[in-house]
Amino acid sequence: MTSKLLEIEGTWEEILLQGDQFKGHRIKITILDQEDSITTPEASFRQAWQDIKEGKVRPISELWDGIDAE
Repeated sequence: MTSKLLEIEGTWEEILLQGDQFKGHRIKITILDQEDSITTPEASFRQAWQDIKEGKVRPISELWDGIDAE
């Protein structure tokens, strides 16, 4: 039987609030750089909107360029 993996992200304080559901389970913790972590939908939208305004996007027609399907 394979285990279902669960990925959660948040601050240490947010993760600790969910601690009871992880009792008896093995966990793996990855520490993210603060600037790489977007913790709210609002922050994610703001970052995406800023990327659009700065031209840091690619047309959908180019999305799969360079990816070879086998």
